Amino acid sequence: MLREDSEHMGAETRSFPEDFLFGAATAAFQIEGAAFEGGRRASIWDAFCRVPGAVINGDNGDVACDHYHRYPDDVALMKRMGLQTYRFSTSWSRVRPDGGALNPEGLDFYKRLVDELLDADILPWLTLYHWDLPQALQEKGGWTVRETSDRFTEYALDMHDALGDRVNVWTTLNEPWCSSFLSYTAGIHAPGHYSVQEGVLAAHHLLLGHGQVVRELRQRDADLKLGITLNLTVADAVDPADPADADAARRIDGQFNRWFLDPVFRGSYPGDVIDDIRAVDAAAIDALEAANRPGDLEVISTPIDTFGVNYYHGEYVGGRPPAEPVTGGDAPTPRRAASPFPSHEAIYWHDRGLPRTNMHWEVQPEGLTRLLQRVSDEYAGPAGVPIYVTENGAAYDDVVEGEGADATVPDVERTEFLRVHLGAILDAQQAGVDVRGYFYWSLLDNFEWAWGYEKRFGIVRVDYPTQERLVKDSGNEYARIIAARALDATAS
Repeated sequence: MLREDSEHMGAETRSFPEDFLFGAATAAFQIEGAAFEGGRRASIWDAFCRVPGAVINGDNGDVACDHYHRYPDDVALMKRMGLQTYRFSTSWSRVRPDGGALNPEGLDFYKRLVDELLDADILPWLTLYHWDLPQALQEKGGWTVRETSDRFTEYALDMHDALGDRVNVWTTLNEPWCSSFLSYTAGIHAPGHYSVQEGVLAAHHLLLGHGQVVRELRQRDADLKLGITLNLTVADAVDPADPADADAARRIDGQFNRWFLDPVFRGSYPGDVIDDIRAVDAAAIDALEAANRPGDLEVISTPIDTFGVNYYHGEYVGGRPPAEPVTGGDAPTPRRAASPFPSHEAIYWHDRGLPRTNMHWEVQPEGLTRLLQRVSDEYAGPAGVPIYVTENGAAYDDVVEGEGADATVPDVERTEFLRVHLGAILDAQQAGVDVRGYFYWSLLDNFEWAWGYEKRFGIVRVDYPTQERLVKDSGNEYARIIAARALDATAS
């Protein structure tokens, strides 16, 4: 349910541009459920969920939010909230099960979803890959082999055949850092491997698949808006004047940000990061150099039309351990976790006294402003590419108050998180950054990967046993901001 009551905006407000898009985001595996219905077969996450200790409580995505069956009601809820656009992903395992022949029944689900969105006057923003590689392709090497880039291109063309007349905005990949280093090097995400070499190869083939898809789709329709979404951070040194601290920040920035930004926008891998990785695993760089065929980086750097930035928190690092250990949120399960950063020796996380979410992530809205300025100045701006914040959100322990029609979720912290980050975007716009939209993560509470159903990011609460939806106070506040197209000045 959506609460209809509203509070007046403050007398002093900050307005968003008329063409600024307000939306929310989800991912197929996290919300759809119907894991083995309609011809869908196992993805790497279906397999990973069944590895003992890989996911908290042994949770899986078999039912999730049951969006596969409830999408008309979910779209109607989006419309009542005033969302202008909805970023969702399509399931490769539903459309081309096992990476093989096309599954018309799987395609038909997305046709119905897109039609429902268009009927509600909500812009469909389609992401082709949000981590759910068909398990059968993983058994052939997954993203560590070049063939997967080609299979990804075939799948993307199938999606365009089905939806190209109704979907104009296409994102190739969501957060390739996660689907390479977090998945093939750190062991935290599916397929749960522990190899620097596999992480480096996966990153290259993910980016190659991105470039191939952009080229193929642009040849089909020059009017499409094509892009990629990267999760990025601001890496701050504890003491920028200290060489060890400065180097720790440089290496985090290089392995998290520049390893993906540089190939996409500049057609090269950052030389200092190549040297950093070679120093700890020379075979990994040898493998990358063998895999990186002539012309690959030219394909990867094919010009794009939109650039998505996912931002959750910054990094505060030094070259020496802190006096008091900082508990992180990156290894949530009993499963052994390695560092996702190949060059991680003598990098230590410190606490700077900022509030933290239930993921133990710092709340750092000014970091978003700085990140957007940096990306604009060094990458997207010179390329003339507009920026969208395609994910930004926070998990907190929500409590339902009241019952029935009087039930509410007074999530004060998430409401403030939303407001201050929208304020950070306004700050970036005032500094000249061409940022044109914001997607809150997530529309719904959902399956949060290795955290299972323990962490709630949604502005809409999902009661998993009943599948009842309840708009939280943060969702009501977002609806008010969208309706007003303005934010109280106090939020910045």
